[in-house]
Amino acid sequence: MQIEDKIYYLRIVFAAIAGSILGIIVKPNSDQSNTIGLTILIGIIFYAISQIIAIRIAKNVPKDKKKKVITIAIFGFMFMLLVFMILIYTIMNQSII
Repeated sequence: MQIEDKIYYLRIVFAAIAGSILGIIVKPNSDQSNTIGLTILIGIIFYAISQIIAIRIAKNVPKDKKKKVITIAIFGFMFMLLVFMILIYTIMNQSII
């Protein structure tokens, strides 16, 4: 498996973990501005952690490819974060409807 693939899957797993945590933390009838702020904060924290790990994984990569390490799977990260947050939130709060 190439280094780019490892970093991609690392970020997807971190997004799934962050989304699951957010799905558990966010409660029904909570303030929307707090929820949005919490989502952005936890997303940035988990992306930063994945960035630190990705830089350690890609330490032997040539300099021209090293810039790509920062942007690998950024949209996949955001998508999976939202998918898991919505999925876990819906599963945990089905009785509300």
